[in-house]
Amino acid sequence: MLAGTSIITEKSPYIVRTSFTLAQSSVIIGDWAAKNAIRKVATLTTDYAPGNDALQFLKARFLAGGGEIVDEIRVPLVNPDFAPFLQRMKDAKPDALYVFVPGGQGGNFMKQFSERGLDKAGIRIIGPGDVMDDDLLNNMGDAALGAVTAHMYSAAHKSPKNAAFVAAYRKMFASRPGFVAVGGYDGIHLIYQALKKTAGKSDGDALVDAMKGMKWESPRGPVSIDPATRDIVQNIYIRRVEKVDGELYNVEFKTFEAVKDPGKTSP
Repeated sequence: MLAGTSIITEKSPYIVRTSFTLAQSSVIIGDWAAKNAIRKVATLTTDYAPGNDALQFLKARFLAGGGEIVDEIRVPLVNPDFAPFLQRMKDAKPDALYVFVPGGQGGNFMKQFSERGLDKAGIRIIGPGDVMDDDLLNNMGDAALGAVTAHMYSAAHKSPKNAAFVAAYRKMFASRPGFVAVGGYDGIHLIYQALKKTAGKSDGDALVDAMKGMKWESPRGPVSIDPATRDIVQNIYIRRVEKVDGELYNVEFKTFEAVKDPGKTSP
């Protein structure tokens, strides 16, 4: 319901994913950057499996599109201090900084990004959506404005299903939902629907077989479970951080429909 490393579903026939993979979003933002006048990128990624996937698939697509990686830094997972790395990024003078950090670390990253003056140096932020998590976005300040990320969910997604989801979530938790919430919501939905399909039979083989190929309308948009890989197939949206009614939101401006996990084949 949360993990984004591509290989996870290959580790057991009883794993089914309702979250996303970093490959899904990284190839799309890599293509977008190469086609939108971003020529030089510095990368800052957390040094564990999801971060390594994010880096691998970004590089494959961005370099294939004629881009150049001018610096590459992997930061530790636990208690990272981004400041010295950000100074090095600033000195490299890229057009954009490609960032993957786990969802909870985006606020600290953006604070240090602003303190080091990278926003004032005209360095743009691109990446998969984790760094601009809806849970933290409103506290990041105007330095986050204009950041472009690719991801499977934004609280600003326009659909009746999402409007109802956001309203119910706000009523229950007094905050907006992020991608962690929607992954969990859809995971429980999938389990519930699979149990209905099996008439309550709950052994692993029966449940997984029921889940394969299942389709439904999620707050994020249409989703399905790939019967061959047990991975989620979903829209990936390119979003820009904008101010809407005084709040920061990831506003979707381009949709890539029914994206499978590119990590199941070579990038």
